[in-house]
Order: sequence, then structure tokens, then C-alpha cells
Amino acid sequence: MKNIVAKITSLMLVSVVLFSGCTSKKNYEASSDAVANNKTVTVATSFYPMYIFSLNVAKDIPNVKVVNMTKPMTGCLHDYSITTDNLKTLDGAQVFVTNGADMESFMDKVTEQMPNLKIIDSSKGIELIKNEGDEGYNPHLWVSISNAITQVKNIGEQLATLDPINAQKYKANTEAYIVKLEAQRAKMHKSLDSVKNRDIVTFHEAFPYFAKEFNFNIVGVIEREPGSEPSAKDLQSTIEQVKKLKVKALFAEPQYPTKAVETIATETGSKVYSLDPIVTGPMDADAYINIMDSNLKILEEALK
Repeated sequence: MKNIVAKITSLMLVSVVLFSGCTSKKNYEASSDAVANNKTVTVATSFYPMYIFSLNVAKDIPNVKVVNMTKPMTGCLHDYSITTDNLKTLDGAQVFVTNGADMESFMDKVTEQMPNLKIIDSSKGIELIKNEGDEGYNPHLWVSISNAITQVKNIGEQLATLDPINAQKYKANTEAYIVKLEAQRAKMHKSLDSVKNRDIVTFHEAFPYFAKEFNFNIVGVIEREPGSEPSAKDLQSTIEQVKKLKVKALFAEPQYPTKAVETIATETGSKVYSLDPIVTGPMDADAYINIMDSNLKILEEALK
């Protein structure tokens, strides 16, 4: 551990190289063997929704420990930089569960420097939504329950492959959790499919997959980059759009300040609600479904 800390300290002094020499080849081989030999397996997750999904998939399996690499977090992984604590967490893990779809911008460094760390990309098989311009694809997959179900399936299948002795437990847990997710999805469709007003303004671009699933039209986005105040021109454009379409509800997010949203509300007479993209919350297995159910109640109030 002293060697690891010393190397990490050196890396912090040379900012152009984040990972060089973080851990030894011997440690990586030991990590790989831990999965193959069914020893205690530590599953690291990139951020909050991946933690909740993995927690359900690995539920009650005694030799599997799930940890959230980026705890505590205040939002998405936009331009996230790896920290010393993150490196220590990954150094002690055998499996790393990621969202994929380029959400984890630091992954090239991880795969280069930790070649034996088993990576699970939960985005496999999901059709991605293109962002505007040259900004690539939107990575907020989990905000759609259907996508979340696919991500859970991917996590369960890949953990079962990496840890075959516990394969049936992963499979049973995955199926049980998917039943819960499908029930929540059906509940939301039953309520939201009949909503007449389908135009919404969101805080940042976290909800395209959610909007696609429930057939909402995102007619305005207040902050393209969360934490970055919109320009006066962008703000005025959103205000005009809200007035034109007579949008009655603006959706802020509990993880970010509401100054810009409140400005638009004042200028348009719209009301501000809070819609949670599920990037922070309680560290318990039912958290995703509970937050999604809370979002449903907010949408019912705002749009009906």
C-alpha cells in the first residue's frame, strides 16, 4: 500500500499522466485470479445508478462486495477526473461496472493501466441518442426504465460469466429485480400515456431517453452543461420558447442550483418542479425504483 500511495502522490505532481505506475502487474493478476477462483470478489461501480443496479444483481451473495467508486457524488460524471481515492478503490477491485456510452471519459486510462481489471459495459445493445452538433451521444441511459432493464441484464450476465460458481444467484437476482423494474415501468405508462400536454423543459440533457420512452417532447434545455449558467441569449431563447408553447412546468434537478430555472419561471409564469435524474440518493437497493416513483408523482402533479 505504501508503494501505491507513493506512486499516486508522484502522479499528482505530473498532471499530464493520471495513471502511470498506479499498481503492479502482480496485483492485477491477483485480481483476475480472485474472480476465477471464487474468492471474495469486489465489484467497483463508476457512479450511483451503476451501484444500485449492481447491488441488486449481487444481493445476498456472501463473497461479493459492491462498492461505489465515486461516492460521494453531486451529479453525473461529466468530465470527471479520477481521484486518489478512486484509484485505491479500483486497485482493490476485480470487476468494474460502467455505464458506458462514453459517460466515463476516463476509461482509456483505466484500461491502459489496469489491463486485467474486468470491465462490464452496461450499455451493450442500447440504441444511443445523438446529441446536438459534434457532442457525440447522450450517455444518460439509465433514466429510461427500459434502458435500465437492459443495463441490469448486461450486468447480471457478465457477472455470471466472470464468477460462474455464483452464476445462478446472479441470474435469480437479476430476474427478480427486473420484475420490479417492469412493474414500475407499467405503472408509469398507465399514468403518463394519457397526458395531453407532452411539452417539457428540463434542466440539462439528462432526460432524452426518459422522454423517448414516455413520448414527451423536450422543447427546451436550461443548462446544456450542468453547473454552467446559460448565456443571456440562450436564456432569452428558452423564455420565448416557453411562452410560445405555453409550457406550464419547468423541471429543475435536486443536484443543481435553480437560479436559471427560477428566472425563466418569473418571466413566463411557469411553475418549477424537481425531476431527479437519479445520479445521487440513498445507498439502498430500492432507491432507483423509489426515486422513479417520486418522479412519477411530480409529473402527475405538473402535467395533469
